[in-house]
Amino acid sequence: MKLRVLLWTLALLVVTTAAAFFLSPWPSVWVIRAVFDAGARRASDALAARVPPYIQTTADLRYDPDDPDAVLDIYRGDGATAAGPTVVWFHGGGFISGRRGDVANYLKILAGRGFVVVNVDYTIAPEATYPTPIRQANRALAYLAANASRLGLNSRKFVLAGDSAGAQIAAQTAAMLTHPAYAQALGIRPGIPAASVAGALLYCGAYDVTAMGKAGGVLGWFVRSTTWAYSGHRDWRDAPGFADMSIPPHVTAAFPPTFISAGNADPLGPQSVALADTLKARGVAVTPLFFPADYQPPLGHEYQFDLATEAGAQALDASSAWLRGLSTAPAPPVPYPAK
Repeated sequence: MKLRVLLWTLALLVVTTAAAFFLSPWPSVWVIRAVFDAGARRASDALAARVPPYIQTTADLRYDPDDPDAVLDIYRGDGATAAGPTVVWFHGGGFISGRRGDVANYLKILAGRGFVVVNVDYTIAPEATYPTPIRQANRALAYLAANASRLGLNSRKFVLAGDSAGAQIAAQTAAMLTHPAYAQALGIRPGIPAASVAGALLYCGAYDVTAMGKAGGVLGWFVRSTTWAYSGHRDWRDAPGFADMSIPPHVTAAFPPTFISAGNADPLGPQSVALADTLKARGVAVTPLFFPADYQPPLGHEYQFDLATEAGAQALDASSAWLRGLSTAPAPPVPYPAK
């Protein structure tokens, strides 16, 4: 009798668990967040010793007072100049995890190369659905432009940057700002003029949602879970307008000069290569950093954060050189804003 009760209890538990995963994206989101958050902590901790001691930080600025998630930090490296770009970075996390603290150490290291870097938080899914992060990115840029003098920023040279999901957000925002018809289709009024977008710095992004969700196994489950959470529909293909988050159909010759990279063993790597090819075909200046298929050791997703590897160090050097190339002339250091 006890064995029968135990078996029925286990069966009920299995059915309930399966039903939970079928009826809501939340069970999968919790699992993915736990894995991603642990990985982000390890990557951040590994970079702590490399953070320069002279980074000036302006923290916890609210770019939308009505939005509790609309917070950003600014890192200012020694030697940052008024002619240099303002790098505006959006963190990754598959649209369902992550926070700006995950990339803070890396961005401080980047700022230490002589740049002003802005670290932007946005609302992850399923707490908010698409296109909420794009709207938040637009508001963050409008805030930075309106307060550029007070914050000591160059509002004429914004570089939209990000990793993984953040790279998609950066690229889609760049496309929206430089393609009026696309902005209108998204229902977003650009917060800054297209001429203020000096570049896009993109690592390991997911740029074509229409090519995703067809695989089986763990990757297929991950894609289905994240698109369900981000679109608000169990099958994202039923979500009105969700396919518009794919970047290639919406880039024009006005898209800004782009640095783009991904690892040779990154499942999303082919999407970076495809976007680079599309940008080149549109006449956009593209600086790619890709690796041979047989490159060793294999470079997985977010390879650039591991600065202990030759490839990670190369990526930081290459993107820093590209950013310096966006400066047209020497200029005095950017004034540090008064408290």
